[in-house]
Amino acid sequence: MTTRVDGLFVYPVKGLTPQPLPCVALTAGRGVPFDRTIALARPGGAYRPGMRHGISKREYFVLVAEARLAGLSTHLDPESGVLTIDVRGHRVLTADLGTEEGRAALRSFAARVLDLPPGVEPVIAQDEGRRFTDSARSSDVEMEYVSLINLASVRDLADRAGRSIDPLRFRGNIHLEGLPAWSELDLLGRELTAGGLRLRITKATERCAATEVEPGTGRRDLPVPRLLHDTYGHELLGVYAEVLDGGTLTVGDELVLRG
Repeated sequence: MTTRVDGLFVYPVKGLTPQPLPCVALTAGRGVPFDRTIALARPGGAYRPGMRHGISKREYFVLVAEARLAGLSTHLDPESGVLTIDVRGHRVLTADLGTEEGRAALRSFAARVLDLPPGVEPVIAQDEGRRFTDSARSSDVEMEYVSLINLASVRDLADRAGRSIDPLRFRGNIHLEGLPAWSELDLLGRELTAGGLRLRITKATERCAATEVEPGTGRRDLPVPRLLHDTYGHELLGVYAEVLDGGTLTVGDELVLRG
Protein backbone atom coordinates (compact mmCIF):
# COMPACT_ATOMS: atom_id res chain seq x y z
CA MET A 1 0.00 0.00 0.00
CA THR A 2 1.19 3.52 -0.75
CA THR A 3 0.17 6.97 0.38
CA ARG A 4 1.04 10.39 -1.03
CA VAL A 5 2.38 13.42 0.81
CA ASP A 6 -0.23 16.13 0.23
CA GLY A 7 1.25 18.78 2.54
CA LEU A 8 4.16 19.50 4.85
CA PHE A 9 4.00 21.97 7.73
CA VAL A 10 6.19 23.42 10.45
CA TYR A 11 5.01 25.28 13.56
CA PRO A 12 8.02 27.32 14.72
CA VAL A 13 6.08 28.95 17.56
CA LYS A 14 3.84 26.63 19.54
CA GLY A 15 0.18 27.62 19.18
CA LEU A 16 0.73 30.02 16.30
CA THR A 17 0.33 29.77 12.51
CA PRO A 18 1.40 26.68 10.54
CA GLN A 19 3.94 27.37 7.81
CA PRO A 20 3.75 25.22 4.66
CA LEU A 21 6.94 23.65 3.32
CA PRO A 22 7.69 22.38 -0.20
CA CYS A 23 10.05 19.78 1.26
CA VAL A 24 11.72 18.87 4.53
CA ALA A 25 15.04 17.20 5.35
CA LEU A 26 14.47 14.77 8.21
CA THR A 27 17.19 13.31 10.42
CA ALA A 28 17.03 10.03 12.33
CA GLY A 29 15.67 10.57 15.82
CA ARG A 30 14.76 14.20 15.18
CA GLY A 31 11.54 16.03 14.39
CA VAL A 32 10.86 18.57 11.66
CA PRO A 33 13.60 21.23 11.78
CA PHE A 34 12.53 24.31 13.79
CA ASP A 35 9.20 22.73 14.72
CA ARG A 36 7.83 24.12 18.01
CA THR A 37 11.23 25.36 19.15
CA ILE A 38 9.68 28.52 20.61
CA ALA A 39 6.68 28.86 22.92
CA LEU A 40 4.94 31.55 24.95
CA ALA A 41 5.03 30.27 28.53
CA ARG A 42 2.74 31.39 31.32
CA PRO A 43 4.47 33.76 33.74
CA GLY A 44 4.84 32.20 37.17
CA GLY A 45 4.09 28.75 35.76
CA ALA A 46 6.07 25.51 35.61
CA TYR A 47 8.36 26.55 32.76
CA ARG A 48 11.90 27.50 33.71
CA PRO A 49 14.58 28.55 31.19
CA GLY A 50 16.98 25.70 30.54
CA MET A 51 14.72 22.98 31.91
CA ARG A 52 15.38 19.59 30.32
CA HIS A 53 11.99 17.91 30.61
CA GLY A 54 8.59 18.41 29.05
CA ILE A 55 5.62 19.95 30.86
CA SER A 56 1.89 20.21 30.22
CA LYS A 57 0.73 22.19 27.19
CA ARG A 58 -1.41 24.20 29.60
CA GLU A 59 1.77 25.81 30.92
CA TYR A 60 1.94 27.66 27.60
CA PHE A 61 -0.39 30.07 25.85
CA VAL A 62 -1.92 27.78 23.21
CA LEU A 63 -5.23 27.21 21.46
CA VAL A 64 -6.56 24.92 24.19
CA ALA A 65 -7.43 28.01 26.21
CA GLU A 66 -6.48 30.99 24.01
CA ALA A 67 -8.51 30.61 20.83
CA ARG A 68 -7.79 34.22 19.86
CA LEU A 69 -4.25 33.22 18.87
CA ALA A 70 -5.70 31.60 15.74
CA GLY A 71 -6.80 35.04 14.58
CA LEU A 72 -3.17 36.05 14.15
CA SER A 73 -1.30 35.31 10.93
CA THR A 74 2.30 34.72 11.94
CA HIS A 75 5.48 33.78 10.12
CA LEU A 76 8.90 33.09 11.59
CA ASP A 77 11.96 32.94 9.37
CA PRO A 78 13.94 30.27 11.22
CA GLU A 79 17.24 31.37 9.70
CA SER A 80 16.99 35.09 10.48
CA GLY A 81 14.82 34.78 13.59
CA VAL A 82 12.48 37.51 12.36
CA LEU A 83 8.83 37.02 13.34
CA THR A 84 6.06 38.89 11.55
CA ILE A 85 2.44 39.07 12.69
CA ASP A 86 -0.50 40.24 10.61
CA VAL A 87 -4.08 40.84 11.71
CA ARG A 88 -6.73 40.98 8.98
CA GLY A 89 -4.09 41.60 6.35
CA HIS A 90 -2.30 44.38 8.22
CA ARG A 91 1.25 44.00 9.55
CA VAL A 92 1.17 44.68 13.29
CA LEU A 93 4.55 43.36 14.42
CA THR A 94 8.00 42.71 13.02
CA ALA A 95 10.37 41.42 15.69
CA ASP A 96 13.88 39.99 15.48
CA LEU A 97 13.78 37.30 18.15
CA GLY A 98 17.56 37.15 18.10
CA THR A 99 17.62 40.50 19.89
CA GLU A 100 16.32 41.51 23.30
CA GLU A 101 14.50 44.41 21.67
CA GLY A 102 12.62 42.03 19.38
CA ARG A 103 11.79 39.61 22.18
CA ALA A 104 10.53 42.49 24.33
CA ALA A 105 8.33 43.63 21.44
CA LEU A 106 6.83 40.13 21.14
CA ARG A 107 6.22 39.88 24.89
CA SER A 108 4.49 43.26 24.94
CA PHE A 109 2.36 42.47 21.88
CA ALA A 110 1.35 39.02 23.18
CA ALA A 111 0.41 40.49 26.56
CA ARG A 112 -2.02 42.85 24.84
CA VAL A 113 -3.51 40.13 22.64
CA LEU A 114 -3.97 37.84 25.65
CA ASP A 115 -5.40 40.61 27.86
CA LEU A 116 -2.86 39.97 30.60
CA PRO A 117 -2.88 42.28 33.63
CA PRO A 118 -0.69 45.41 33.47
CA GLY A 119 2.96 44.54 33.95
CA VAL A 120 2.43 40.83 33.23
CA GLU A 121 3.94 39.35 30.07
CA PRO A 122 4.44 35.83 28.71
CA VAL A 123 7.86 34.23 28.96
CA ILE A 124 9.50 33.42 25.63
CA ALA A 125 10.56 29.79 25.98
CA GLN A 126 13.46 28.81 23.74
CA ASP A 127 16.06 26.29 24.87
CA GLU A 128 18.82 24.65 22.87
CA GLY A 129 17.87 21.11 21.83
CA ARG A 130 14.30 21.34 23.15
CA ARG A 131 10.95 21.26 21.38
CA PHE A 132 7.72 22.32 23.02
CA THR A 133 5.67 19.52 21.49
CA ASP A 134 2.75 18.00 23.37
CA SER A 135 4.53 14.64 23.34
CA ALA A 136 7.66 16.12 24.99
CA ARG A 137 5.93 15.54 28.32
CA SER A 138 6.24 11.78 27.79
CA SER A 139 9.95 11.55 26.92
CA ASP A 140 12.78 13.15 24.97
CA VAL A 141 12.31 10.48 22.30
CA GLU A 142 8.64 11.34 21.84
CA MET A 143 9.52 15.04 21.85
CA GLU A 144 11.06 14.43 18.42
CA TYR A 145 8.13 12.60 16.85
CA VAL A 146 6.54 13.97 13.68
CA SER A 147 2.76 14.04 13.38
CA LEU A 148 0.80 12.61 10.45
CA ILE A 149 -2.76 13.42 9.40
CA ASN A 150 -4.82 11.12 7.16
CA LEU A 151 -6.91 13.53 5.09
CA ALA A 152 -9.50 10.82 4.40
CA SER A 153 -10.21 10.65 8.13
CA VAL A 154 -10.70 14.41 8.26
CA ARG A 155 -13.14 14.22 5.32
CA ASP A 156 -15.07 11.40 6.98
CA LEU A 157 -15.35 13.44 10.17
CA ALA A 158 -16.52 16.42 8.12
CA ASP A 159 -19.19 14.29 6.43
CA ARG A 160 -20.46 13.15 9.83
CA ALA A 161 -20.44 16.74 11.11
CA GLY A 162 -22.24 18.01 8.02
CA ARG A 163 -19.72 20.79 7.42
CA SER A 164 -16.23 21.37 6.08
CA ILE A 165 -13.28 20.88 8.43
CA ASP A 166 -9.87 22.39 7.73
CA PRO A 167 -7.17 19.73 8.30
CA LEU A 168 -4.97 22.45 9.79
CA ARG A 169 -7.12 22.24 12.93
CA PHE A 170 -5.10 19.14 13.75
CA ARG A 171 -1.72 20.86 13.44
CA GLY A 172 0.08 17.94 11.82
CA ASN A 173 3.47 18.00 10.11
CA ILE A 174 2.62 15.63 7.26
CA HIS A 175 -0.74 15.41 5.46
CA LEU A 176 -1.36 12.10 3.69
CA GLU A 177 -3.67 11.15 0.83
CA GLY A 178 -4.52 7.67 -0.41
CA LEU A 179 -5.17 5.82 2.85
CA PRO A 180 -8.67 4.62 3.76
CA ALA A 181 -10.33 6.74 6.42
CA TRP A 182 -9.17 5.82 9.93
CA SER A 183 -6.83 3.09 8.69
CA GLU A 184 -3.90 4.98 10.24
CA LEU A 185 -5.11 3.86 13.67
CA ASP A 186 -4.40 0.25 12.66
CA LEU A 187 -0.85 0.95 11.48
CA LEU A 188 0.93 1.26 14.82
CA GLY A 189 4.35 -0.38 14.63
CA ARG A 190 4.44 -0.34 10.84
CA GLU A 191 6.79 1.73 8.70
CA LEU A 192 6.48 4.27 5.90
CA THR A 193 9.42 4.60 3.51
CA ALA A 194 10.42 6.89 0.65
CA GLY A 195 13.86 6.28 -0.79
CA GLY A 196 16.17 6.08 2.22
CA LEU A 197 13.69 7.79 4.54
CA ARG A 198 12.04 5.49 7.08
CA LEU A 199 9.31 6.42 9.57
CA ARG A 200 7.83 4.10 12.19
CA ILE A 201 4.27 4.84 13.28
CA THR A 202 4.32 4.83 17.06
CA LYS A 203 1.01 5.94 18.54
CA ALA A 204 -2.34 7.57 17.80
CA THR A 205 -2.93 11.23 18.56
CA GLU A 206 -5.57 12.05 21.15
CA ARG A 207 -7.35 15.29 20.36
CA CYS A 208 -7.93 18.19 22.73
CA ALA A 209 -9.88 21.45 22.76
CA ALA A 210 -7.32 23.14 20.49
CA THR A 211 -9.03 21.40 17.56
CA GLU A 212 -12.28 23.21 18.36
CA VAL A 213 -10.76 26.45 17.03
CA GLU A 214 -11.21 27.44 13.39
CA PRO A 215 -7.83 28.28 11.80
CA GLY A 216 -7.50 31.90 10.79
CA THR A 217 -10.49 33.22 12.74
CA GLY A 218 -9.96 32.37 16.39
CA ARG A 219 -13.55 31.15 16.70
CA ARG A 220 -14.22 28.08 18.84
CA ASP A 221 -16.90 26.74 16.53
CA LEU A 222 -16.78 22.91 16.51
CA PRO A 223 -16.52 20.54 19.52
CA VAL A 224 -14.12 18.14 17.79
CA PRO A 225 -13.23 15.87 20.76
CA ARG A 226 -16.91 15.40 21.63
CA LEU A 227 -17.78 14.83 17.97
CA LEU A 228 -15.08 12.17 17.70
CA HIS A 229 -16.24 10.48 20.90
CA ASP A 230 -19.93 10.53 20.00
CA THR A 231 -19.34 9.37 16.42
CA TYR A 232 -16.50 6.86 16.70
CA GLY A 233 -16.19 6.06 20.40
CA HIS A 234 -12.72 7.58 20.68
CA GLU A 235 -11.03 10.99 20.53
CA LEU A 236 -8.22 10.03 18.15
CA LEU A 237 -7.26 11.53 14.79
CA GLY A 238 -3.82 11.16 13.25
CA VAL A 239 -0.70 9.37 14.41
CA TYR A 240 2.83 10.12 15.55
CA ALA A 241 5.90 8.65 13.87
CA GLU A 242 9.56 8.34 14.75
CA VAL A 243 12.19 9.05 12.10
CA LEU A 244 14.29 5.88 11.96
CA ASP A 245 16.38 6.79 8.90
CA GLY A 246 16.69 10.31 7.55
CA GLY A 247 16.02 11.68 4.10
CA THR A 248 14.25 14.44 2.23
CA LEU A 249 10.47 14.36 1.93
CA THR A 250 8.77 16.47 -0.74
CA VAL A 251 5.12 17.32 -1.31
CA GLY A 252 3.86 14.80 -3.87
CA ASP A 253 6.21 12.00 -2.76
CA GLU A 254 4.82 8.51 -2.36
CA LEU A 255 5.38 6.68 0.91
CA VAL A 256 5.33 2.89 0.90
CA LEU A 257 3.74 1.09 3.85
CA ARG A 258 5.87 -1.79 5.11
CA GLY A 259 5.81 -4.29 7.95
